[in-house]
Amino acid sequence: MAPKFWWPTKVVLLLLSNVGSVFWQRLCAEHGINNEGILEEWATDGGDRKDVFFYQADDEHYIPRAILVDLEPRVVNSILSSSHRSLYNPENIFVSKDGGGAGNNWAMGYSAGEKHYEEIMEMVDREAEGSDSLEGFMLMHSIAGGTGSGLGSFLLERLNDKFPKKLIQTYSVFPNNTADVVVQPYNSLLAMKRLANHADSVVVVDNAALTRIVADRLHGVEDAAASFTQANQLVATVMAASTQTLRYPGYMNNDLVGIIASLIPTPRCHFLTTSFTPFTSESMDKAKSTRKTTVLDVMRRLLQPKNRMVSTSPSKTSCYISILNIIQGDVDPTDVHQSLLRIRERQMANFIPWGPASIQVAITRKSPYVTTSHRVSGLMLANHTSMASLCKRALDQYDRLRKRNAFLEQYKREKPFAGGFEEFDDSRAVVEELMREYLACENADYISYADTAEQA
Repeated sequence: MAPKFWWPTKVVLLLLSNVGSVFWQRLCAEHGINNEGILEEWATDGGDRKDVFFYQADDEHYIPRAILVDLEPRVVNSILSSSHRSLYNPENIFVSKDGGGAGNNWAMGYSAGEKHYEEIMEMVDREAEGSDSLEGFMLMHSIAGGTGSGLGSFLLERLNDKFPKKLIQTYSVFPNNTADVVVQPYNSLLAMKRLANHADSVVVVDNAALTRIVADRLHGVEDAAASFTQANQLVATVMAASTQTLRYPGYMNNDLVGIIASLIPTPRCHFLTTSFTPFTSESMDKAKSTRKTTVLDVMRRLLQPKNRMVSTSPSKTSCYISILNIIQGDVDPTDVHQSLLRIRERQMANFIPWGPASIQVAITRKSPYVTTSHRVSGLMLANHTSMASLCKRALDQYDRLRKRNAFLEQYKREKPFAGGFEEFDDSRAVVEELMREYLACENADYISYADTAEQA
């Protein structure tokens, strides 16, 4: 049964990615809302909070508190021709009239943000003012191309400046180890500076890990389009599960502040990894079945590297800063306690030496409107020092490209680089410092490192 009192939470979601539309389809299913935005007759007594991500129009249709932004029409057109096309508020859709995109160039995307600032921020202001008890913003984007990295960077800066007391959480898709876009190392590094300086929490998923999970969990899907769809479903499943305690509130972790505060003890180390289990046909088509879903089995699988959605390279000294497991389903708190004891006895997770060595658990209800074949499912949100390897990978890829001064002309043509390439140097310094801080977290004297960094 839901608690009688909870903190009111409202969230505005900005979408610069195709994954966002899959997320909204999933939320509609979990709240009993059809593709026209109408609440089904059988979905009136679920004890859920639809108002976290939806608001009701005058005709009582449910409308997502979402803003769709793109610099070329392809993705938005695919959303507007989908089965859920009537769901969105047409006033909250922005497509650049130029329609040419950002040419996989961070600087072009950033400059487009400056050009269209008034139009986009008018949508943000309208949604923010229409949301009583607004707690924060979520940004869904990719950092490899031009729009997600450049325009995403611009929006992060402006949101942080305009709404300094609101939380900003991003779901950021990092690129593969092998560059699909030749200037991807430049775009990624420039975007990572903004994610480090202007976001409160960054949930990292990367294409390499998504590709691996899809290949491992599916029965040999060779169709690239099908694999892409499955990867989008996987990210949408993680996004939905990470907001489950907000939408089906319990006695703890029922607001964004509570979730973020439990995971991020120091402000700069706010890049989070995720794991999810089990992958079932409801959350991911054609997934291999997981036969047993006890609390212990789910919590054990969440710690397995093969279920992580980030491709990092942990060292022997890598360890967890914090872990929050969101467990959904028919769960006895006693089972959770016993599972935590077993995990501690077997030393399945190594924690930092200067903080509490414990896994936090939030138990939440499943949606009564979505049938699942398993009794228990789980999402792990974790802060892990192996994020340093992600930073190092970005730095190495950038250094190899910059050493040859390759492809710099297309950046120099844009305003952010009109006076030189100091922006690159500054971004590199920020990401390198982030890497050093994650490595410092592995030592018992990290607190003195953090004090020194603050004074500097």
